[in-house]
Amino acid sequence: MPQASPTVSVNQGFSTSFIKLEYSRPSMRGRTIFGQLLPYGDLWRTGANQATKITFGEDVYIDGQEIKAGSYAIYTIPGENEWTIIFNKGTDNWGSSGYKKSEDVLRFNAAVHHPEHTYETFSIRIENITNNSCNLVLNWENTKLVIPIEVHNNERIMAYLDKKLKSDKPPYAAAADYYLETNQKLDDALKYISMAIKENPKAFHLYWAKAQIYQKLGQHKKAVAAAKKSAEKAKGSAFEVEYAQHYKHIQTLK
Repeated sequence: MPQASPTVSVNQGFSTSFIKLEYSRPSMRGRTIFGQLLPYGDLWRTGANQATKITFGEDVYIDGQEIKAGSYAIYTIPGENEWTIIFNKGTDNWGSSGYKKSEDVLRFNAAVHHPEHTYETFSIRIENITNNSCNLVLNWENTKLVIPIEVHNNERIMAYLDKKLKSDKPPYAAAADYYLETNQKLDDALKYISMAIKENPKAFHLYWAKAQIYQKLGQHKKAVAAAKKSAEKAKGSAFEVEYAQHYKHIQTLK
């Protein structure tokens, strides 16, 4: 028979590792949830059935506090205007049964948002992903909570690139892309993307990366020329229209 609160497992790539979610998803089914089915001020398993579990593949920072890589149960205490969010070691608990405050690793408050859209089924999602941040978003009924997550990975990634760039197979394109994305060492980014193009002169995406680096360096004419070349190289591929649009857009910049 269909589950009343079906389980879901989400493994989201993030930073240099992943975030994994395992939880059960209850639905409203005509009920008023917060303040009635789930009274304000009571501990909630943040889902249904077994404790909701989140696994971090690397150390993260939430509410300015470090959480080590590993698995944690997510508990919450709903309130009308803010919730208490709890990360706890009790990952094998059945819901809130077996919860021990002494096993909390993090406890903080998060503001409640009330979107116009009604969410019939409870959900936890990972949104707004960047190189070093994302949001853990909880939705149910007319309630939404956003929990920012950060990682301090730049020093580690830079050290990795420095080492690999001295190897037999230097990751020129990867280094250039990362420097471009994080707006650092742009002169080196230009050097490495040129080396990557020399190794793979047909790769139109490399010319587009070079155009963006030139643009950030304030060399607009060279940026336009590189973008034009990327559009020409992309002709006949599935990306022809996309790179033609890139070329058209960069011409409007100064």
